[in-house]
Amino acid sequence: MSLNGFENWRWPAPESGRVISPDDYEERLGELEPMAYLPVGKALSYGDSSRNSQGTLIDSARHNRILSFDPGTGVIVCEAGVTLNEVLARAIPHRFFLPVTPRTGLATIGGAVANDIHGDNHHARGTFGNHIRRLTLMRSDGERLTCSTVENAEIFAATIGGLGLTGLILEVELRLMKVPSPHVQQHACRFDDLDEGLVLLDRACEEHEYAVAWIDQLSSGRRAGRGVLWAADHADSSCEFPDIPKRLTLSVPYAPPFNILNTAGLRVFNEYHFRRVPPRETVSTEKWTSYFHPLDRYTAWNRLYGPRGPCQHQSVFPVERARETTLRLLETARRAGHASFQTTLHRFGDNAARGLLSFARPGFSLTLDFANQGEATVKLLGGLDRIVVEAGGVVNPGKDFRMEPEIFEASFPAWKKLEALRDPALVSDFWRRTALALRR
Repeated sequence: MSLNGFENWRWPAPESGRVISPDDYEERLGELEPMAYLPVGKALSYGDSSRNSQGTLIDSARHNRILSFDPGTGVIVCEAGVTLNEVLARAIPHRFFLPVTPRTGLATIGGAVANDIHGDNHHARGTFGNHIRRLTLMRSDGERLTCSTVENAEIFAATIGGLGLTGLILEVELRLMKVPSPHVQQHACRFDDLDEGLVLLDRACEEHEYAVAWIDQLSSGRRAGRGVLWAADHADSSCEFPDIPKRLTLSVPYAPPFNILNTAGLRVFNEYHFRRVPPRETVSTEKWTSYFHPLDRYTAWNRLYGPRGPCQHQSVFPVERARETTLRLLETARRAGHASFQTTLHRFGDNAARGLLSFARPGFSLTLDFANQGEATVKLLGGLDRIVVEAGGVVNPGKDFRMEPEIFEASFPAWKKLEALRDPALVSDFWRRTALALRR
């Protein structure tokens, strides 16, 4: 995987000359072809929302300056290409932290806005967009817009979670979260079935800043949905770990010709992963790097999934349908012969998202990741989509590469508003495949 070359986890890097800088893009203003460009950060998406196979990518990561930071208020202003890790490196010495962070620090601020990312504390803080004070957007007609909840509010809402289609994000002003320490006090316990897990997860969201459950997707019968709950809060100021821990970076040198994360191997792994956590609650202090960004120490970890790489299915569905929907999704994947390496369950809170097409909303969110087995996997993912939509839920477009247009419309009926506000010069493979197919 070459992040700088925009080789994402499924497709090779674009041809030479199909990637330009934001400066190059600005020089072309007034001569831009319609639907020919797409701004991209680090191209970490599992799907094709960061792909423009018929056009040109705008490499937003080339504009990566932190423009200002107020250590008194925690307000930071940065260009779209700044990574989450770079924000943390500036903020942590002053005891500030990202209010929302995904499971990687390699993503850019622009990507975080475009996907309106969520973390393990959605129940407490909402999504990334809830903490944006303003942003500056450049449209293909040359207009620069300052957007916020009070200024150009409509396009502000369309840009948050708008998959990079409303214009080129130039700057973002974000309010960070004050913390006594970046490291966390972690509470861990295992549960024997999904019913117990749902109760524990609900309780953890009431008592802790962060909460997530790992599910053993391969367990069945009375043990269906068993797993481990991890809840956490930021440690107090006496925590003795260094603020920015140094860590050894490991690499997977090549992709094996087959998926080594297969069902047989994952049954053994899941049993170990479950048994290593005592049945009673344990408390430990964890470095922030290992808690929030566990896979960042492994470069090219996606190669473990074999030559076709990983794919992910992430959905959110109503609380009242959580038990039956979760069990159906897990069982459907098992019956299809697909084993999920990292299966996680979140409880999303009632914080209203600012984005027009934001994925996160109240309910439970299940994430499954599989080795891509070609048509069999596409068929499975389509079946999972239908289960989610029937339950009144939605599927995350930022993790998708094959969603049917009808599923997209059922998940995001406001897509027509985004299409009306889409910059005419910008498009992605995802948008062509879904929204533009619906428009025809």
